[in-house]
Amino acid sequence: MAKPISIELPGVPPIPILYEDRSVLAIDKPRGWMLVPYSWQKTNWNLQAAIVSSIGAGDFWARARGLKFLKFVHRLDAETTGILLFAKSPGAVESYSDLFEDRRMEKTYLAVVEGVPSKTEWTCQLKLGPAPGQIGRMRVDEREGKEAETHFRVVQTIGPQTLIVARPLTGRTHQIRLHLAETAGPVVGDDVYGRGRDGFKLGLRAARLAFADPFTRRRIEIRAPVEGFCREYGFDIPAL
Repeated sequence: MAKPISIELPGVPPIPILYEDRSVLAIDKPRGWMLVPYSWQKTNWNLQAAIVSSIGAGDFWARARGLKFLKFVHRLDAETTGILLFAKSPGAVESYSDLFEDRRMEKTYLAVVEGVPSKTEWTCQLKLGPAPGQIGRMRVDEREGKEAETHFRVVQTIGPQTLIVARPLTGRTHQIRLHLAETAGPVVGDDVYGRGRDGFKLGLRAARLAFADPFTRRRIEIRAPVEGFCREYGFDIPAL
C-alpha cells in the first residue's frame, strides 16, 4: 500500500510530509495551527487534536502507515511555518525531546525583519522570561530569565526589509522573535514584538533540522522548501 506524501485532514489543504522513518515523521507546518495539548479544545486549529482524531478515524494517510500514535516533539508558534517533528511512540518522544533539551538538535530558521541590522553577523544571549500579567508574551529578563542563545547572519537587504538566517542554540518561547526585536529589528508581521502591519504575515520559517538519530546514530538532515517564503518577501534563495 503506497503511503500518501501528506497528512490529509478534513477541510484543510494537505500538509506535506518532509521526512519519515520508523521513529519520527516531519511535516511542513502551515500557518495558523497551534501546538497545544490534545485536551486543549479552545480552538479548531489544535494540530495535535486534529491528528489524533484523524488517526482514530482511520484516515488513509495514517492507516497506510499503521499509525496508532503521533505526538509533536517540539513547538512552533502558530504563525511560524516549516519543519515540525512528530514521534511515533512515547519512547521516541522522550529520545527526541532529549536531543532538543541537550542542544544536540541543529535548528535553522529564515527570518525577515524590518530595517537594516548594524551588523552582518552576531550572537544574542539575552535571557528570557514570561512577561508579568501578559499571557503568552515573553520579555528580556537578565535577572530571573532563562539562558537563551541565537546566532544570526544577514543574507540580503531589499529596501526596508532584511532576510536573516537564525540558528537558535536554545529553544525558549519566542526566542528568535524577541532576540531579533532587541538586536536588529522586529520580525515582519509580528504583532506581539513589532508593529504587525496589515498585509504582512509573520516572516519566520523553520527551514532545517539536523541531528544524529538517537537509535541508529545515523546523521539526518531535514530541509523545508524556502523558495516560496523568499519570493513572498522579494528575496533571493539563500544557502543554509
